[in-house]
Amino acid sequence: MTRWLDDEEQATWRAFLGATRALMDTLDRELQHEAGMPHAYYEILVRLSEAPEHQMRMSELADACGSSRSRLSHAVARLEESGWVRRQDCPTDRRGQVAVLTDEGYRRLEEAAPGHVEGVRRHLFDALSPAQVGELRRISDAILREIKEGR
Repeated sequence: MTRWLDDEEQATWRAFLGATRALMDTLDRELQHEAGMPHAYYEILVRLSEAPEHQMRMSELADACGSSRSRLSHAVARLEESGWVRRQDCPTDRRGQVAVLTDEGYRRLEEAAPGHVEGVRRHLFDALSPAQVGELRRISDAILREIKEGR
């Protein structure tokens, strides 16, 4: 039996969907304009910058970015063309590859980060009280937990 959303749940769902789409679209548009890269590429550079030796297995990077392996492979190919990432064979698995953040990629990330962080602050955190920030964190953690446990 279908558990239909009541009016309050429907309004909440629509507000959540609209807010998350608008936030991500705005951040993506700003990154494109200010740094010349889409948010998906920025996310890859961030993940690599935080990884040991600035490298990750392609499969782990795809999981970390919430991306399919084919989509990530295409994005990494574009980042390779820009000289921001390079691929190399995985030393422990002949079939695997590792994405490595280049010095140029790290430099581009450092240039893009201040504008992106300002956008996140302006469009998300400035709109919320400190209590709402804490609540948003708890809500987001609960949603992620439910999704991961439901897999």
